[in-house]
Amino acid sequence: MSFLVPRAQDRIVKEVSKWSGVEALPHRFGGTEFRVERREIGHIHGDYQADIAFPLTVRNQLVEEKKAQPHHILPKSGWITFRFKEEADVARAIELFRMSYDLSRKREVSKITSPTT
Repeated sequence: MSFLVPRAQDRIVKEVSKWSGVEALPHRFGGTEFRVERREIGHIHGDYQADIAFPLTVRNQLVEEKKAQPHHILPKSGWITFRFKEEADVARAIELFRMSYDLSRKREVSKITSPTT
């Protein structure tokens, strides 16, 4: 079953694009992808679905808690698929993008502050 939440993509792109270091670009399969540095944190396909990258442990927890589904093409990867079914899902998608963004920023900071051996 397919759902649409009017203007979901526009609203999510507007919000996520405000975050420091985020670049919004056309996604190769349609929609908009978000990058922090050179790393994609996720992308949105129209007003119906977002695919967001997480470490596998976080992805597993989100799926277990029914906050997202395994990625529709790569179900064993760290990616999740989040489908929009109602208006409140726009805010939920933004929260998931924010979680991926925060984890990505933490990784970048740890790379910079980690002592080299």
